[in-house]
Amino acid sequence: MSDSKKTFTDAEALDFHRLPTPGKISITPTKPMATQRDLSLAYSPGVAVPVKAIAEDPDKAYDYTSKGNLVAVISNGTAILGLGNLGAMASKPVMEGKSVLFKRFADVDSIDIEVTTQEVEEFITTVRNIGPTFGGINLEDIKAPECFIIESRLRDELDIPVFHDDQHGTAIIAAAGLLNACELTGRRLEDIKVVVNGAGAAGLSCIGLIKRLGVPHDNVIVCDSKGVVYRGRTESMDQFKTAHAIDTKARTLADAMKGADVFMGLSVAGAVTKDMVKSMAKKPIIFAMANPDPEITPEEVHETRKDAIVATGRSDYPNQVNNVLGFPYIFRGALDVRARTINEEMKIAAARALAALAKEDVPDEVAAAYQGKRLKFGPDYIIPSPFDPRLISEIPPYVAQAAMDSGVARKPIADIAAYKHALAQRLDPTAAMMQRVQTVVRRAPKRIVFAEGEEPAVIRAAYSFQELGLGRAVLVGREELVRANMVHVGVPDTADLAIVNARLSEHSAAYTDYLYKRLQRFGFLHRDALRLVNQDRNVFGACMVAMGHADGMVTGVTRNYATALDDILKAIDPMRGERVMGMSVILMKGHTLFVADKSHNYLSPHVQVAFPVTERTNFRLSYAHQVQATLAAGGSALTGNLREAAAAAAQATIPMKAIRGRASFLGERSIGHMDPGSRSCQLIVEAVCDAIDGTA
Repeated sequence: MSDSKKTFTDAEALDFHRLPTPGKISITPTKPMATQRDLSLAYSPGVAVPVKAIAEDPDKAYDYTSKGNLVAVISNGTAILGLGNLGAMASKPVMEGKSVLFKRFADVDSIDIEVTTQEVEEFITTVRNIGPTFGGINLEDIKAPECFIIESRLRDELDIPVFHDDQHGTAIIAAAGLLNACELTGRRLEDIKVVVNGAGAAGLSCIGLIKRLGVPHDNVIVCDSKGVVYRGRTESMDQFKTAHAIDTKARTLADAMKGADVFMGLSVAGAVTKDMVKSMAKKPIIFAMANPDPEITPEEVHETRKDAIVATGRSDYPNQVNNVLGFPYIFRGALDVRARTINEEMKIAAARALAALAKEDVPDEVAAAYQGKRLKFGPDYIIPSPFDPRLISEIPPYVAQAAMDSGVARKPIADIAAYKHALAQRLDPTAAMMQRVQTVVRRAPKRIVFAEGEEPAVIRAAYSFQELGLGRAVLVGREELVRANMVHVGVPDTADLAIVNARLSEHSAAYTDYLYKRLQRFGFLHRDALRLVNQDRNVFGACMVAMGHADGMVTGVTRNYATALDDILKAIDPMRGERVMGMSVILMKGHTLFVADKSHNYLSPHVQVAFPVTERTNFRLSYAHQVQATLAAGGSALTGNLREAAAAAAQATIPMKAIRGRASFLGERSIGHMDPGSRSCQLIVEAVCDAIDGTA
């Protein structure tokens, strides 16, 4: 990487890998070791039971060990990144990093193995002998042509997926980008002329995959350091290059580039000149993927051709061909169906799934990863972002389905939709709860007004709400500003979002009359009510709900809780006999936390509901209460646990003495009365459970 593009110093890089603990991976046990019984079950004598079961049926190892979710990342260090042959031990930081990516992006456990031999047969023997320990093997940073031989032999000799990522990972991501680039430029794969510079592992794999996708053999010209790989050439040729040789008069890269639609580079920095780019066809597609510096920079390309689509292997340029988009999810799908191998069908499925995902609306998580920049399908976004949270639930199902369809799956998945939900839950602790809530809401979609409709974050939320099929979104704001911000945040022009300008609304007069009747006894004039309706978005939104023009309201981005609540209470009264309260829901991996009464709530002076004094004095305050429930159980078990926990927490406060808060002055007299905060939490938990159960 050029020094001008580096965002860190060498010292920072070393400290990152050294502190606070050397390396990037560790091993965490999945079973408790707290008692003598735990120890007896985990090791001796309890471990003998699964040992005997596996001895009778080796496939039982998938049931009783971590094999089914364990991948080995193996290298001999002969081709480390763009640094060359630096030896097995020098490759360890890279292999550890690969293991981290497996866990971070696909929840696949991984361990790195560095093999200190450069002899092909010795390497194959070593990996073959340890292979049964793992559910899959990811080969990494092994030089060509040895890598082709090693992978081919191991695939034949092992019955688990063996995948050389330097070959296939790059090819899959590049193929996905090529599919979308061709669509954007109005091309068909069957018609394009492709030049590939670099006949190493990645280059030859790219050629093989794009040909499987539909690019004709004779439409691909391969170049290496000696020039064009043509039929009849003898210099620096091997069986792998020969397979892609064609009849052509071109002898240099410059010759090959004339009239080409696509350039794919997996060679060295500076291999492509501006003149070569000028000689290409209209709307050229240039994938300059040399690492760490591309064959030609995007800046140089765009100085020459404004109509070009450019991709690189760099994160500091658009359209990064990043292998992390491929290997975690390919292995995830392969492991989940216990595939015997990763075949061409699975690779193609992954490429097509990635291409399709890039066309979809980009979620907020991606914008956050890019400092708020909104990405949208187009010349600068033809490949999904590695930070797209949907990758885990979108790519593996296609890979798994391809494995099942091609006959290499040993454990077929019956319900792909349920599988997608399970995948989402692996990395997102909110997924289980949100999927249940969304399912219930979709049965009876509502019309929801988003009061702060001019805000970019609110527009995104409203669009997502509507796209998920949860209901009809209504944005309150000035249409021209809302439309402009829709473009800014990447919401497509075709989005059917309703926009209401409070000042221009046909219902403004009715809302004004309604509000004036409520507030005139509190010193509000008719013109005051009119001003509130026309200028206060929260008041207008609340009036929509009160008058039946919306079923619910979302607000609170630009104003604090108390201010927003006061605006709403001008138009809507609390339910008689009930009180207004706040609650936060914290969704974590393994459980959900409800925090009740965290907001200081009060009744607006405009609210015309009286609460008996006894309601405020008969209760005591105690410490905050938390309701926890496992999300592992589904259906009635989930809601039953939540209801029981909430009720128990509320009941537990009755014998407690109030020692702080508004009820503390009661002292001993507070004993025997339930904490109102806990009771409020119980009521909300029950309401949530009613919604989940469909009984609300």
